[in-house]
Amino acid sequence: MTVTTATLAPIQPEDATGVAKDLLAQVQKGLGRVPNMTKVMANSPALLKSYLVLSAAVGSGTLPAAVRDRLAIATAQLNGCEYCLSAHTYIGSNVSKVTADELDSARRSDSTNPHVAALLTLSSAIAENAGDVAEDAIAKAREAGVTDQEIGELVANLALNVLTNYFNVLARVENDWPVVAL
Repeated sequence: MTVTTATLAPIQPEDATGVAKDLLAQVQKGLGRVPNMTKVMANSPALLKSYLVLSAAVGSGTLPAAVRDRLAIATAQLNGCEYCLSAHTYIGSNVSKVTADELDSARRSDSTNPHVAALLTLSSAIAENAGDVAEDAIAKAREAGVTDQEIGELVANLALNVLTNYFNVLARVENDWPVVAL
């Protein structure tokens, strides 16, 4: 994503009012900072609240953070979202402790771990085909140990990742993460 002129202006936490102010304070408390994406999402408190609730919900699932970060990287690469690619590469490396090789492989929906590779491959197939995935793709994922619960969580993660990808691309959010080029 090449940033030109932002489509939506960020709302600084100190300038926010009402629900937006409360939500940005929640982000600050949870992350210790307020990323640009959430500042821009604050233009629509309904959007920011939806993002926070969905993010918390997928975070409470069975897929570990290291897998969720790789799923986010694969989806960001697919959707051309440099902001999310950069954010999840940084978080994957520094918080989830995923190796640089694994983070790079995630951009191609791949992993040296067969189970993670199956999750990434199936997630990308779901995204690329709007959910209309061939039965053999699901069978291959199951052969690698992917459970029905994980398949459901893939869809939830995709919903979250597509939400943030599309929003960041549309709003031309200024990237405040160490940039990882598409």
